[in-house]
Amino acid sequence: MTDVPLVSASEPPEASKPSEASEASGKGLDTRLVVDRGSFHLDVTLTAAPGDVVALLGPNGAGKTTALRALAGLTPLSTGGHLRLDGADLDRTPPESRPVGVVFQDYLLFPHLTALDNVAFGPRCQGVPKAEARAQAAAWLDRMGLADHAGAKPRRLSGGQAQRVAVARALATHPRLLLLDEPLAALDARTRLDVRAQLRRHLADFEAVAVLVTHDPLDAMVLADRLVVIEDGRVVQDGTPSDIARHPRTDYIAQLVGLNLYKGRAEGHTVHLEAVDDLQAGPAITTITTTEDLTGPVFVAFPPSAVTLYRDRPTGSSARNLWQCEVGGLETHGDQIRADLTGELPLAADLTTVAAAELDLHQGAPVWATVKAAQTHAYPA
Repeated sequence: MTDVPLVSASEPPEASKPSEASEASGKGLDTRLVVDRGSFHLDVTLTAAPGDVVALLGPNGAGKTTALRALAGLTPLSTGGHLRLDGADLDRTPPESRPVGVVFQDYLLFPHLTALDNVAFGPRCQGVPKAEARAQAAAWLDRMGLADHAGAKPRRLSGGQAQRVAVARALATHPRLLLLDEPLAALDARTRLDVRAQLRRHLADFEAVAVLVTHDPLDAMVLADRLVVIEDGRVVQDGTPSDIARHPRTDYIAQLVGLNLYKGRAEGHTVHLEAVDDLQAGPAITTITTTEDLTGPVFVAFPPSAVTLYRDRPTGSSARNLWQCEVGGLETHGDQIRADLTGELPLAADLTTVAAAELDLHQGAPVWATVKAAQTHAYPA
């Protein structure tokens, strides 16, 4: 991407969240991003009303960055694509003339300018007189809690401070579309926690459309109102964070939200699993008992914490689901140990360090895995 922020003149944001009438009038984002780049084809439809924060998620190579560049005008759309913002067609509008602000992954602040002049750069490009632009920039820095750093150049700012300057620089142009490219990726864990909370507050006050590209599910869950998951250049799931966390529809999403996910056919409370390449599915004869009474194609999900492991076949367990497995690998997962199991049903199980030691778990160790029906969740595929 270019090292010059995208700025342009635009009307200031409206003072309230959008009504149904405003959405009907064409305000907000309406786009179909079609991009052909050799063997890769992106075809993603996005709509968002003013005030919406949409997160684009997906594995490496899914097309997130291509989608962001297309929204910014840095990558042209192919035949069949369109980009409308507040009812205006931007397909042929050059990037520097679009009402779009961008916060880049590495911020790309001008190293020779102070924090104040970095933020004032956008308004100055819009024709705002220097003194007024600097006054606006000072107000933005004060809002970001950076008034005492107005005279500092980027090299003297911490990562969190530089990130906030970059956000202020993007917002100072009053964009109608704000694009954030992995805005927290360059921060350490402690700074990321603080800046994430601050960014959430600023996005809550932003009254145009914001699109966030991230690989971090926590960033997406905390910052976005809606998640759009892309795989292989296509949207595979679109919904609120809670909907997607509860009803993942691909293995990537299940891993993202920390669930074991399987696909099969339900006959009442019994789900017969299918062997599907892109899902964690075992042999067709494997079944899972659920509390839901369903018929037809379904997904079944449960968290690794719902799995209980035994070295010998349990005799007194009340769990309705029991599978013979083998430890394929062990790794630290937060303050617990995650065991990746193979066998009758490939799955992940979380247990404490003490439990792992008492079970003498190691790669290749045979185990029995149980899950109570009440801890599974089945839903139509």
